[in-house]
Amino acid sequence: MTEFSRRRFLQSAAAGALAAPALPFGTRTLRSPVAISSANGVKAVELAVQRMIEGWRPVDAAVAGVELVENDPNDDSVGLGGLPNEDGVVELDACVMDGPSGLGGAVGALQNIKNPAAVALKVMRHTDHVLLVGPGALRFAKMHGFPEENLLTEASRQKWLEWCEQRSAVDKRIAPEENGAEHGKEWFDKYKHKTGTIHLGAIAANGDVGSCTTTSGLAFKIPGRVGDSPLLGCGNYCDNDVGTGGSTGRGEAAILANGGAFVVHQMALGKSPTDACLEAVKRVVRLTKVKRLLDGKGRPNFQVHFYAANKDGKVGAAAMYASQYAVGDEGGGRLVDVAALYDEAPR
Repeated sequence: MTEFSRRRFLQSAAAGALAAPALPFGTRTLRSPVAISSANGVKAVELAVQRMIEGWRPVDAAVAGVELVENDPNDDSVGLGGLPNEDGVVELDACVMDGPSGLGGAVGALQNIKNPAAVALKVMRHTDHVLLVGPGALRFAKMHGFPEENLLTEASRQKWLEWCEQRSAVDKRIAPEENGAEHGKEWFDKYKHKTGTIHLGAIAANGDVGSCTTTSGLAFKIPGRVGDSPLLGCGNYCDNDVGTGGSTGRGEAAILANGGAFVVHQMALGKSPTDACLEAVKRVVRLTKVKRLLDGKGRPNFQVHFYAANKDGKVGAAAMYASQYAVGDEGGGRLVDVAALYDEAPR
C-alpha cells in the first residue's frame, strides 16, 4: 500500500502499540487496567480505568466512561446535542460486549434517551436478545427508568437548519448566500460527511475485557439509518481470550468490512493491536470500489478509524488518514497519534 505514514507508525510504536501480540487462552495480570478510545474520550478512558481499579467489570467501566461524552452537550457526535437526522430528530445507536460472559447488547435508532450505552447494557443483562431498535428500544428504556428528554440542543438545531438551507437546490428552503448573505460552500463541505462516535475498549488488571461504542450516527441521515455502532462485530467486538476491537468514522465501511470482529480475529492470529487495525483499514480500502467514494488519487474519500487492545494491555489504532486516539492507564489519559495509512488528506 502506497503512502504509508511511516512517521506516525513509529510514533505509535513508541507509545507501546507494537509490543508483543496477545497469546489466546492465557491468564494475565497487568500492572494497571488499560482503556483505549477515540480522541474525544481522554476523560472517558481515565474514568474507565478508575472504575476498573475500584473493581468494576470492564464493560461497566466502559459504559461509565462513554457516559461522560454522551452527557456533554458540546460533543455533537453522541448523546445530548448529537447532530440529528434529516427531520431534525436525534437518533442514537450503541452496543456493549462483555468478555467474561461472551454476551452483548445493543440499541438502534433510539430517540429521547441520552445514554444509549447504558440501555444497551440493560438489554444485555435483562433480556435474551442482543439488539432492540426504534420504538421498541424506547419502550424498553422507559421500563428501566431512563427519562425521556429533548436531545436537540440549540447549537445542534442551528446546524441542522443550516444544513436544510444548503439543500435549497432541491427544495423550497433558501440558503443565506442565495439572498445576498455571505455564507459560502465551506459549511456544507464540513458537514456532508460528518460522522461522530466514541468507542471504548477496556482491559482489567486480571485480563478480562469489555467494550462499548455509542453514537448519534451520520449527521442528517435518513431517519432509521443504523450504522456500525450498534452492530456487534462491526463497530464493537471483544473476545475474552484475545482483546477488544472497535471503529469510528464511516459506519457503512466498517459494516461492510466487519471491522471490529476482523481486528480481534487478526490479533488472535498473532498480530499486534496496531497491525491488526492496519489490516482492517487496508480491508476497507480493498472493499471501496465505487467512484463516488474515491478521491482523485483513487483512495477512499472518507475517514475510518480502528482501535484495539489485547489481553497483555497493549493497545493500538490505525486510520485511513492522520488522526489521534486516547489511551488511559495508571498514568491518566493522553492522546497518541494513530498509524495512518495515507499521509495526505483525501482530495
